[in-house]
Amino acid sequence: MTMAAIALSPDDAEAVVARFRAVTGLRGELKGSRITSTERALLFEILAQRDVRGWVAIADGVRLTAAKNAGSSDLHLYSALLDLTIGAFLPTSGGACADIVIDEGRYDPAILLRVRGDVQAALGQWGHASLADSRRSAGVQIADVIANSFFNIAAASPRAARIGTIVAPWTNTGRIRTLALPV
Repeated sequence: MTMAAIALSPDDAEAVVARFRAVTGLRGELKGSRITSTERALLFEILAQRDVRGWVAIADGVRLTAAKNAGSSDLHLYSALLDLTIGAFLPTSGGACADIVIDEGRYDPAILLRVRGDVQAALGQWGHASLADSRRSAGVQIADVIANSFFNIAAASPRAARIGTIVAPWTNTGRIRTLALPV
C-alpha cells in the first residue's frame, strides 16, 4: 500500500495535466495504473519544470503483515499513511497555511468525512483539509501516478526497474522522499 502527497499549487497541477493531455491525447482521468512507462516518464519530465515536492509513504509486505496481525484494518493503514505523509510535509511548509486535498478514494463517504475531520483537527488554524474526487482534481491525479510508481517499485512489478529509473532523479535529489510505515 502506498500513498503520495505533493506540494504543488492547483494552477500548476492543472497546467501539468493539461500539458500531459495535449501531448498524449489522454481523455478522462490520469491514473498511474493505466499509463505506459513512456507516458509516466513524460509526466515526470513535465513535473520537473515546476516547483513540486513529494512524499510517498509505503507499507510494504512486512509492515502490512505486522499491521494486519496487530488487528489493523485497511482503513487504519490508510489513516496511518495519511498521517505519515502529512506529518512529513508540514515541517517543510515554512509555517504557511496548508491546504490538504484528500482523495475521496474508495472508502465510504461517512468514513472519509471522519478522516478529513481528523486531518483538519491536526491542522488546526494552520490549514484546511478537503476531499476531492480524483476525476476533478489534477493534483490528486498527479499524486496517484506518483503513488502508483512507488507501488510498482515496492511490489517488484515487471515495470519496477524502468519506473525506478524514471523516479531516480527525484529521489536522489530529495524532491520526492519515501517514508516507511513503522512496524
